[in-house]
Amino acid sequence: MKAILTLLVALITTLTASAQNLDGSWTGKLNVGQTTLNIVFNIAKDKDNKPACTMDSPDQNVKGIPAEITITDETKVKISIPAIMAAFEGEMKDGILKGTFSQSGMSFPLEMKPGKVERNRPQTPKEPYPYKTEEVTFTNAEDNATLSGTLTYPTGYEKMKKGTVPVVVMVTGSGQQDRNEEIFEHKPFLVIADFLARNGIASLRYDDRGMGKSKGDIANATTENFMKDALAAVEYVRGTKGFGKIGVLGHSEGGCIAFMIAATGKADFIVSMAGTGVRGDSILMEQNLILLKMSGYTDNMCAGYAKVLRGVYDFIIDKKTTDDAKAVVKEIAAKAGANLPESATDNMAKIIEMNNPWLNYFIAFDPRPSISKTKCPVMAINGSSDTQVIASTNIGSIEKLLPKNKKNMIKTYSGLNHLFQHCTMGTVNEYANIEETISPEVLNDIATWINSVK
Repeated sequence: MKAILTLLVALITTLTASAQNLDGSWTGKLNVGQTTLNIVFNIAKDKDNKPACTMDSPDQNVKGIPAEITITDETKVKISIPAIMAAFEGEMKDGILKGTFSQSGMSFPLEMKPGKVERNRPQTPKEPYPYKTEEVTFTNAEDNATLSGTLTYPTGYEKMKKGTVPVVVMVTGSGQQDRNEEIFEHKPFLVIADFLARNGIASLRYDDRGMGKSKGDIANATTENFMKDALAAVEYVRGTKGFGKIGVLGHSEGGCIAFMIAATGKADFIVSMAGTGVRGDSILMEQNLILLKMSGYTDNMCAGYAKVLRGVYDFIIDKKTTDDAKAVVKEIAAKAGANLPESATDNMAKIIEMNNPWLNYFIAFDPRPSISKTKCPVMAINGSSDTQVIASTNIGSIEKLLPKNKKNMIKTYSGLNHLFQHCTMGTVNEYANIEETISPEVLNDIATWINSVK
C-alpha cells in the first residue's frame, strides 16, 4: 500500500534580472537533515499580468501548491506558502536564485536554477502501440459511481479465437490514483498492461473515483466501496463476451480487493501484488515502527509508541467518540506507562480527530476470511525489501490460509520494494530516484503464470 506522503517543506519562486525572465520553472535541492528534496517553482503571469507561482515537490509526488510571491528591485524575492506555514526569501545573482527557506523555526539554504526535475522512466511504453486500446466507461450502480478506463487488447487480438483471450482487471493501492497507478512519474499499471498485451493477455485499468474522468463519492468510500467498483469492472468485461477467463490483478490494497472478489467466486484467477494477509491495524503498526526505527527512535521509545498506537486503534475499532482526542491519547499513554514526546501525542490525536471513513474501516479490516474462501488459482507475490507490506508477515499468512491449489504461485522476490523495483533500502523516499518501474522478472512471471491458467 501506498504510504501517506507528508509535505515536509516547500516554497516557491524565482527570478532573474528583469521581471519578464521570471516565467518558467526553476528547480533546486533542499537539504533537510538526512533528507534531500527536489523542489520546483513554476512562475507565470496571472490574468492581471502580475507574477504568480506554484510549487511542486516531485520527491513527495505533490504538484501545484499555491504560493504568494513579492518581487522588489527586480532581483529580491519573498515567498509565502500558507498551506505549510513556510516562507522563502532570496535574491537573483548570475542567473541563480539564492536564498533561505524557513519553516517551523528552522532555516535552510536553497539555490534554484532554471528547469524542471527530469526523470528517466525507460520502461514506460511509447505510442504507437502494436495493439489496440479502447476508452471505456462502466458503472457501480449501487454506489452511483461512474468509472472511466482503458481496455487494452493483446497484439493480434483480431485473429484470436473469440472467448479464449484472458483478461485482467487492475485495481490500485490505497489513495486516489489514476488508471496507470502513477507515482513519481512511474506508471506501473501502464507498464504491466503493455507487457501483458505483448504476451496475449487483455487488461482493463481504470481511474479511481475522483481521478481523471471517474466520478463517485470519495469522502466516505472504504475498501468495500472500492471492491464494488472493481467488481463492476469485472462484470463489464464479462458483459463484452469478448474474452475467456477473467482475473483481477491488485496492488497493495488492490491485492486485498482481489481476494475479496475471489471469495465471491466471481474471478477465475487473481494476482495479488503486495496484498495484505493480516488485519489493517497490524499493517499500520509495522509501517510506523519501521519509520520510527529509521528515524532513530530507541527500542524503548518504539515499544512505548507501539503500546499507545495500539490503544488508539482499539479506540477506533470500538467506534468510540470524544471531544478531546489529545486527552484520550494521554490517558492511553498513562495506562501503558509510555512517555511520548508532545509531537507524537499530537499526531496520534489527529488520527482520532480526522475520523476518516477509509482509515477507520481499514484499521479493522481483516482479509483473512476472504483468503480462506478463495478457490480460484492465486499468484501472490511480495518483495523482500517491502517496508509497507512486510513480506514475511503477509505472504506467510496468505500461504497458510489459502486453500491448496496446484496452480497457486506464492513468491517473495529478493531485493524488491513495495513497487517491485530493485532497491537499496526499500523505503518510500527511494521510489522516485529508481529508474526501473517494475522488475522485468516480475512482469515475465505474471504473464507466464496467467497464460498457464487461462
